[in-house]
Amino acid sequence: MRNRDSVSGASARSARKPVLALLMTASLGLIAAGCGGGSGGSESGESGGSGEPLKIGVILPYSGVYAQLGEDITNSMELYLDEQGGEIAGRPVEIIQEDTEADPQAGVQAARTLLEREDVDFLTGAVSTSVAYGVIDLAEREQVPFVISNALGNDATRQGSDYVFRTSGNSWQVTHPMGQYLVDQGVEEIFVSAADYAAGTEMAGDFKAGFTEAGGEVVDEAYPPLGTNDYSSYLTNIEQSEAQASWSFYAGSDAVSFVQQFDEFGLHETTDLYGTGNLVGTDTLEAQGEAAEGAQTALFYAPDLDTPENQEFKESFQSSFDHEPGVYAVQGWDAAWLMGEAVKATEGDTEDTDALIEAMENVDFESPRGPMTLDANHNPIQNIYIREARAQDDGSVQNVVVDTIEEVEDPGE
Repeated sequence: MRNRDSVSGASARSARKPVLALLMTASLGLIAAGCGGGSGGSESGESGGSGEPLKIGVILPYSGVYAQLGEDITNSMELYLDEQGGEIAGRPVEIIQEDTEADPQAGVQAARTLLEREDVDFLTGAVSTSVAYGVIDLAEREQVPFVISNALGNDATRQGSDYVFRTSGNSWQVTHPMGQYLVDQGVEEIFVSAADYAAGTEMAGDFKAGFTEAGGEVVDEAYPPLGTNDYSSYLTNIEQSEAQASWSFYAGSDAVSFVQQFDEFGLHETTDLYGTGNLVGTDTLEAQGEAAEGAQTALFYAPDLDTPENQEFKESFQSSFDHEPGVYAVQGWDAAWLMGEAVKATEGDTEDTDALIEAMENVDFESPRGPMTLDANHNPIQNIYIREARAQDDGSVQNVVVDTIEEVEDPGE
């Protein structure tokens, strides 16, 4: 692990304002909103010294099934910038949003618009891995840092681009270590299922590798189409396999349907349920209710983490947006932190991209997720939390951390 110099931190967090007074946020797609502030800034850098706006181009889904993810990521970015008074190193900040619809073609066009027409200083976002893969070449060509705030595809950072950073994690980190963990917990045989698309098959492949390398046996596997409503045939396969446990990757409405039907099918009586954090996440637990109880999942964030950074973040986000933040909000916060603290380190200068990238590589995070640094490929080194869905005194079901796999680093290949 690298020894990184502190770029900023406590002073920024202490500057929190009671009211979200954002100075930016354009409507979807077209025009950059102006920002207040801007008292002159640094005299050392051409960009910073001029007090020119710092432009952050955001490519996220604001429509379609992943719209809520885009909103949560954006809200957290705005929360960070609000704490800075709407300016970084003397430069007022503009957020320019483009709706990707989680569609690769729309995502590439959105990135092209932001890079070529808006001349942004940073590009960030990409919920879909396919969108991220389509944008990387553009960011490299324009030599603009691209901060991935969600997409988990392994190769996005394994390509080793100087211009690509990530503040979420990758597929390997939330799956492969759990394979070893479950074998250590006495799970010998497991049924694997995942939604049939690129992320699902990559997640399942990495989990199977971790589980079998540790000595476990995958007895069977299934890959229902994305958007499946009726899982009965797949649940029958799980039952007939007589597997000790089931590991799954589903997200959003797929996760809700699968977990509810898993419970209705009576499989909870015979088969332990495991998966990635998406399976019983903050965004699905209310709909899943008691059906989710007992499920154990792996992710790099858990809402009950008892750290000052997490408690402060949760209170601030809840106060501003009237709901509890989940992992997507944390990823957005850390993306804004990475860009903001790096620009402070360069005193507002974003023209010298080598210096800017070096500053980004050396940012000292104070993340709600706990310890976090960046590896040589700019992917986070972070804890993976094993969470169990448990009933709470208020009748809700929430994830509770039951174990921690510390400082998980992607192998890079």
